[in-house]
Amino acid sequence: MARATEPWAALAAALTRSAPASSDFDLSPEAAPPNRRLRPAGVLMAVEDRPDGARIYLTKRSPALKHHPGQIAFPGGKQDAGDPDPVAAALREAEEEIGLSRAGVEVLGTLPPHETVTGFSVTPVLARVAAPFEPVPEPGEVAEIFAVPFGHLADPGNYTVQARRWRGQMRHYYTVPWGPYYIWGATARILRGLAERLAS
Repeated sequence: MARATEPWAALAAALTRSAPASSDFDLSPEAAPPNRRLRPAGVLMAVEDRPDGARIYLTKRSPALKHHPGQIAFPGGKQDAGDPDPVAAALREAEEEIGLSRAGVEVLGTLPPHETVTGFSVTPVLARVAAPFEPVPEPGEVAEIFAVPFGHLADPGNYTVQARRWRGQMRHYYTVPWGPYYIWGATARILRGLAERLAS
């Protein structure tokens, strides 16, 4: 009998449910700049089943980075010329950033794209870690790799809305804190979208 903590059936069902694209401006549409052009990117939502329950891998970005220093993010990045699609970009970046071999990953599907304030259309790629995996952070880009319990991120009740001033305007955003980690912005919004689909 499958353990109650195994998320695979729930994730498969969630992927069949339709949902609109999301944006960093969902909660503050007045802050969205006009005539914006978005570049394609992909992030990997890597889910691993463990004896104590499933977890999703996240990273803490290096404080030395120019963009989003010290923030919590999925492994991933922009689609390069050699990437046929955002899924390939997410798999390549995860291999580079956290040492997760694409050969050890089973792609389950994708969520609707998410627009970021930095001008990217990000495709979240939902995947199962299908082989033994020892995280290795990429020097200079990733300060830390950690895994958050799937149940915590799948519960819409764990998300709150907060606000801060951004480019002279107040911008509202989702947060889903866990332990010492302040998960917010695009990462929290993408996770919130998954939680909504799981709960529906």
